[in-house]
Amino acid sequence: MTVFRLALSELKRMTGGILPKLAILALSLVPLLYGAIYLYANWDPYGNLDGIKAALVVDDDGADTADGRLEVGATVQENLLEDGTFDWEIVDSADAAETGVRDGTYEFALTIPEDFSANLASASDLGNARQASLHVTTNDANNYLLSSIVDKLTGSVHDSVAAEVGEETANQLLTGFSTVHTQLEKAADGAGQLADGAGSADSGAAELKSGLDTLSTGAHSLVSGQEQLVTGANSLATGATQLSGGAKELSTGAGQLSGGLGQLSSSTAALPQQTRQLADGARQVADATAGLNSKITAATQAAQQNVTDSVTRLVASGVLTPAQAAALQQELAGAQTGTAGQDQLAELQTLATGAENVAAGAEQLAASAQPLTDGISAANTGAAKLSTGASDLAAGADKLAAGAGDLGAGEQQALDGSRQLADGADSAAAGAGTLKDGLTQLKDGSAELAQQLDEGAGNVPNPSDEERANASSVIADPLTVSTVDQAEAGTYGAGLAPYFLTLAMWVGIFMLAQAMRPISRRALASNAPAWKIALGGWLPFLVVSLVQATLLYAVVRFGLGLDPAHPVLAWVLLLMAAMAFSALIQGIVALLGSVGKFVVLILLVLQLVSSGGTFPWQTIPAPLHVAHDLLPMGYMVNGLRQLLYGGELAQVTSVAAGLLAYTAVGLLLSLLAARKHRLWTLKTLQPEIDI
Repeated sequence: MTVFRLALSELKRMTGGILPKLAILALSLVPLLYGAIYLYANWDPYGNLDGIKAALVVDDDGADTADGRLEVGATVQENLLEDGTFDWEIVDSADAAETGVRDGTYEFALTIPEDFSANLASASDLGNARQASLHVTTNDANNYLLSSIVDKLTGSVHDSVAAEVGEETANQLLTGFSTVHTQLEKAADGAGQLADGAGSADSGAAELKSGLDTLSTGAHSLVSGQEQLVTGANSLATGATQLSGGAKELSTGAGQLSGGLGQLSSSTAALPQQTRQLADGARQVADATAGLNSKITAATQAAQQNVTDSVTRLVASGVLTPAQAAALQQELAGAQTGTAGQDQLAELQTLATGAENVAAGAEQLAASAQPLTDGISAANTGAAKLSTGASDLAAGADKLAAGAGDLGAGEQQALDGSRQLADGADSAAAGAGTLKDGLTQLKDGSAELAQQLDEGAGNVPNPSDEERANASSVIADPLTVSTVDQAEAGTYGAGLAPYFLTLAMWVGIFMLAQAMRPISRRALASNAPAWKIALGGWLPFLVVSLVQATLLYAVVRFGLGLDPAHPVLAWVLLLMAAMAFSALIQGIVALLGSVGKFVVLILLVLQLVSSGGTFPWQTIPAPLHVAHDLLPMGYMVNGLRQLLYGGELAQVTSVAAGLLAYTAVGLLLSLLAARKHRLWTLKTLQPEIDI
């Protein structure tokens, strides 16, 4: 008996009447009931949200801003009603909306509070900025997944409102930047002027310090000079006191002198006449003495000449020799010198000279006697005046002494002031030095400030109106998501199709095991080889599962509108899944019997949670990763995704190889079952459980 004959025999048994035929037809349609209908029901749920009734409460009072009236709540209401995603109903109060959500009148409620616009407008006031809020009321008792859908809605409202209000706020912020830029430029100019002024002040401070140093030196010199002045003033006071005493003595002496000069003037009144008489007598005596002296001298010279002549005659007469004559003349000369006559002659000569002198002096005395008497008279008058002046001088000296004392006290005060001035000048000079250093730092710091402000002004944005408008829109919505969808499902149902097509095939083939025999008992009773029995038992499962796969794919492809990127390959891969699943399920049930059906059910549950049909399989608990790695549904889901959405075909090759491997495993189990069940026992004829 051939394999095909065994398979055909089992198919004939199953289609021997109307009911078996209907059963086979029903089993062929099981994947449609599980897969196609579920996909149909959930093909595009997001496109039918307008059937969900939702409450909208707008309590927003609006807000006044610098740019006008802000009515964001009304704008949100208008946008929501225009969008029409949900069946919105305007409700008067938040309490009524919450009551409606609680009793099921509304699926959820969205409330825009009174301060919504005001809080949004507060973003421009950095010190009082407040966050606006939307109030959403949901009830998981109405629908759990609806909360996630509403979250997306409120997120969309949040983004649109944030973009709109943020653009206005950003525009104000950028306008503020322009203002800051302008003010920084002014501040930079001011800092530059400050630096220039600080430079001038620094130069002035240097001159001030130099002047104060000079002042300090001069103040110390002034102190020294005033110390000398105080000493001089004290000496002046002492001298003035002494001058007063001396002036008083001078006045007394001058009075006495005036009296004496008065007497002298009286006594010398006749002196000019008397001195003239004296001069005349002295002149007469001098003249007489001179005449007498001349006569004596002439007589003497005549006698001497006579002697000389006599001696010369005596020599000439020979009475005397020349030597005797010379000796005689010498003796005569000595005799004349030593004689009393010669002495008298000399005295007479002296007298004559003295008389001449007396005469001359007398003449001078006579000439000066009158001026003398006039001088004595004038001296008398001057002495009187001197006495009076000395008295005045004494009085003045007393005043001078008093003034000198006051001057000394004043100079002492001035000295104290000068010392304070010197100390102040020293402090001022030191302060000027500190001021100079500070102004130097101010100049340097101002220059640095001007530079930094200038650089800062360059770094602060100063956008034009067009740039500000563009930047405001970017700041309000800074992120643009550029999505590159390498493989796009299109709809929610298309996204779930790989999972539910695969799951429907497993469930449909599992249902075949409820009505079809995994191994024909007739074949077991024959002498056919085990491998023929195994293949003969699997082929009926394969034929029906291929029909299931084709019907399921056709309905989803043409009925629901699934548009695979690789339609033929997707159908072929679904046929390979039918081949692998039917081999596994037939082999397990053939080997284990009724227990095998329970094992297939357990495998179904494990694959439901580990295949990654909805959430990524990486999110399941780690122990279930083993089920994902070993069981075929996870690979099949991945393979269908590549073919339906236009993914990587290289992954499909590995999936196809895996399905062939699972087919081989199923056939091996079926082969083991054929060998096992060739030996019949009482349990074979009367099993404890026959499901």
